[in-house]
Amino acid sequence: MAKKRILYVAPEIFPYLQESYTSNVCRFLPQGIQERENEIRTFMPKFGCINERKNQLHEVIRLSGQNIIVDNSDHPLIIKVASLQVVRMQIYFIDSDDYFKRKQLYRSPEGAFFDDNDERMIFFAKGVIETVRKLGWAPDIIHCHGWITSLLPIFIKTCYKDNPFFQDTRIVYSIYNDQFDEKLDEHFAKKLAGTGIDEQFIGGLENAGFPELMKKALEFSDAAVIAHPDIDPRLNDIISQYQRPLFTHPAGTNPVVSAEYVDQYNDFYDDLMQKSPMTF
Repeated sequence: MAKKRILYVAPEIFPYLQESYTSNVCRFLPQGIQERENEIRTFMPKFGCINERKNQLHEVIRLSGQNIIVDNSDHPLIIKVASLQVVRMQIYFIDSDDYFKRKQLYRSPEGAFFDDNDERMIFFAKGVIETVRKLGWAPDIIHCHGWITSLLPIFIKTCYKDNPFFQDTRIVYSIYNDQFDEKLDEHFAKKLAGTGIDEQFIGGLENAGFPELMKKALEFSDAAVIAHPDIDPRLNDIISQYQRPLFTHPAGTNPVVSAEYVDQYNDFYDDLMQKSPMTF
């Protein structure tokens, strides 16, 4: 197959955050796909617990500086980059003094779900999209991992559907066991409408929690991946009704050492490239 351009949007990547199932998948899958002669870009949030000096992050001035509007307020976007030298793979970080400076990821030290996690999702999704546009790089596939990335499919398929960078893009969404029980801010749907998404596409997010986010992400994705064996059982009915390509991450594989699962993902991407992207 021809070389593919794949954008990975991750919640966590080892070694920038602690090693976990998800951080390993998001570390080694892009590497494996790149080694199969594809072109990749990889993004994640720049959480405050990431040591910039140790990991040699530096700001990319030409990509920073624009403002992302969330709930009628401007929030400066900061783009940083680091390299995994051994595999020649760059990681782009979405940073914000307003949303990503705190040391914790999604909860306070006392365990409380951050009140602004909905706005952090909006900022992260918009920040990734606008940065890709500035890079002048049109992805064939955007592979989103985890709930923090769940707004990218709806943005790409609605607000950016006529943008030449994304007109032919296929969206893949991976579901993990990163569920939460809390509801997002009660004004979440209104904030999304304020970003330019037509209200007809926001239905179901008026009282949104984890299942509602997953349903909406799948609705606007061209394909999906069950990326973990222990996903939230609340999603079983949603997944059973999913009518588009669905791939299950090979059971028992270790992302650190397995080449087999990379080949299966690569074949999945190739098959997806034979299908026209969905339009709304």
